[in-house]
Amino acid sequence: MRRFLYLLILLLVAAPCQPAIARDRGPLVLAAASLQESLTAAADAWAARGHDRPVLSFAASSALARQIEAGAPADMFLSADEPWMDALAAKRLVMRGTRVSFLTNRLVLVAPADQRSRISIRRGFPLARAVGAGRLAMADPESVPAGKYGKAALTTLGVWPALSNRIAAAENVRSALAMVERRQVPFGIVYETDARATKSVRIAGIFPAASHPPITYPLALLTRSTHRDAAGFRHFLLSPQGKAIFRRYGFGTR
Repeated sequence: MRRFLYLLILLLVAAPCQPAIARDRGPLVLAAASLQESLTAAADAWAARGHDRPVLSFAASSALARQIEAGAPADMFLSADEPWMDALAAKRLVMRGTRVSFLTNRLVLVAPADQRSRISIRRGFPLARAVGAGRLAMADPESVPAGKYGKAALTTLGVWPALSNRIAAAENVRSALAMVERRQVPFGIVYETDARATKSVRIAGIFPAASHPPITYPLALLTRSTHRDAAGFRHFLLSPQGKAIFRRYGFGTR
């Protein structure tokens, strides 16, 4: 009997705490790795308005989409390409009417900051010769958006065959950037916003926009979302104030 009363008291004490814990946590947002600085700034701005700060989780869009497919209890997804959002929409994991493509980016070739040469990126440009005995860092070209854009660009420009077996494939675009920062490779392919996020690399060239599919970032609420602030945070990201934050970090906005 005493044990029963003790357990009952614990339940009564703990019960009022649960809503408070829920209120303290903002919506869970899964976002492409390239959005780290910009989305963090947006979350801070939202919290400064008196809201619970969103919980942000960054990784490759491919990895995040698979987590959502596996049942991750997230409220919002920001992808670095349309196909991964399409895949979730096809499985009815995206809340109807909430998907918007609101950001754009550019694909660039980066090198360590003290390497001063520039490369004119055009059809047949000698990237393989510039890489030499090293490797070219890029996100996984088979699944990660930045890597898929990069492979498409190199293919369009006719230089993929010479580089396909010399790729240092990374789990996401920031991991590819880190390889260049640490001088593990002479060059890497990342987004322009990634290059702007560090002083350890420099942009050696910009890929022509026509060499790869348009780089767009869709966001959407997820059908499993239950957080009362999720829709409000989405609205803030799409507002003029929210988009201004992303432009400050180098993104284009729609």
